[in-house]
Amino acid sequence: MAYGLLKGKTGIISGALNEKSIAWKVALRAKEEGAKIVLTNAPIAMRMGEINKLAEICEAPIIAADATSVEDIENLYIKSMESFGGKVDFVLHSIGMSPNIRKGKAYGDLNYDWFLKSVDISALSFHKFLQTAEKLDAINEWGSVVGLSYMAAQRTFPFYTDMAEAKAMLESIARSYGYRYGKLKKVRVNTVSQSPTETSAGSGIGGFDKFFDFADKIAPLGNASADSCADYVVTLFSDLTRMVTMQNLFHDGGFVNTGISEDVMALMEK
Repeated sequence: MAYGLLKGKTGIISGALNEKSIAWKVALRAKEEGAKIVLTNAPIAMRMGEINKLAEICEAPIIAADATSVEDIENLYIKSMESFGGKVDFVLHSIGMSPNIRKGKAYGDLNYDWFLKSVDISALSFHKFLQTAEKLDAINEWGSVVGLSYMAAQRTFPFYTDMAEAKAMLESIARSYGYRYGKLKKVRVNTVSQSPTETSAGSGIGGFDKFFDFADKIAPLGNASADSCADYVVTLFSDLTRMVTMQNLFHDGGFVNTGISEDVMALMEK
């Protein structure tokens, strides 16, 4: 059901790879709620994914951008504003990648060049999106920027290795830039810490299937789906959350505040 929450608003959605992507779901919901959007992803991700299909459904232009390149991000904002005929109201940062995880490196055997790449892609790119938008004055007052995070920024999960540090930095940037942008333009900046989700990126992590089941048994509401995450993100883009900023918001069915569940205790008794 649509409520017209984003009627008349414009936004940039990054990171939609395929139908499993949270960013893909957010794009569909934003369109359904009345927004005009621009889709963006890195050129290599665009070749690997199905973004053209999403663009057709959402009637949205695609502007390629390497999230580590300030020049590409500048071009993204400029062309988006040209497409919209004005500034942007919301931005989704759904970008994260670790070469160490992809290549099976253990936390005690990290390649530091790859580690820096993880941080650049997954966290510094968020700062670049924000700083570039500020310099171009690309986001309307009371606009909203949301980055997708994960609880490994606060708790240790062995399989998440250097991405944990990247997500911790992402959340810190949201606080620091949230203060700055709030004072300057009333733009709010938040991160959403989502449940383990069966996306292409998530399911590519070793042991993901076991942890997905564990989290589902811990959380009293179960794991939050990608669709429900999209619903939540859309509310953060809307005017209903104008006073919410500098927050890391857990969207995980209650996992973060549950020590142990009856379901997990029952498993231990077997």
